[in-house]
Amino acid sequence: MDLSAPEIRVLGCLLEKQRTTPDAYPLSLNALRLACNQATNRDPVTEYDEAIIRDALHRLSRRRWARLASGAGSRAPKYRHLLDEALGLPEDELAVLCVLMLRGPQTPGELKQRTERLHPLADLAAVLDALDRLIGRELAARLARRPGQKEERYAHLLGDDEAEEGAQASTAGPGPQWTPPPAASDADSDSDSEDAAIAAPAPAPAPAAATPAAPLPDPRVARLEDDVAALRADLEALRASLDALRADLGA
Repeated sequence: MDLSAPEIRVLGCLLEKQRTTPDAYPLSLNALRLACNQATNRDPVTEYDEAIIRDALHRLSRRRWARLASGAGSRAPKYRHLLDEALGLPEDELAVLCVLMLRGPQTPGELKQRTERLHPLADLAAVLDALDRLIGRELAARLARRPGQKEERYAHLLGDDEAEEGAQASTAGPGPQWTPPPAASDADSDSDSEDAAIAAPAPAPAPAAATPAAPLPDPRVARLEDDVAALRADLEALRASLDALRADLGA
């Protein structure tokens, strides 16, 4: 797959809004712009203008992954995705792939929480099962763990950027080996001893007191924050669709 970043964002937004705000779907160009650029549930946050989004829609249309879906007499063109038809994925795989497209590499726990509004998954085993099937279709990949990470992260392969990051981390060789310096001669040793006696190194400073670890955030609070942010984004999309409907009716 070689989708651009705007194509991935547009496709993910169309898939998300189809499931979270079905009454406002398909999306107008303005509603799709708001969905792409919303500050919540997106990583990275973007500032795409309508020209970029229109170009991404054109490219997706050529792949037959999106199309114009406006009814007869509609003033504002609207768009829908064709991802389910193009790839033939079940609902759980679509939900996981959608969140990966919108928020980048994530752990199974994060995916479990963030797919709730798209398609609830029973437990982490269900998330891992969906990920394994996506990996089997070469639509997702397991990334190498970063230093200090306990959980593995997963990324989609629609654009290959995250997969390249994981491949580089997993194939990197060991760091440079330390090589001891050559043994000094007797004359050098005597000279070094005299120099050391004249200029002894200053004592090392005492280590600073360890900073106490910050308390772990409550996952229930994080879930509530995500839910509120998602509701706000859905409200923005509904307002944009209402504006488009008013324009169609000549209000």
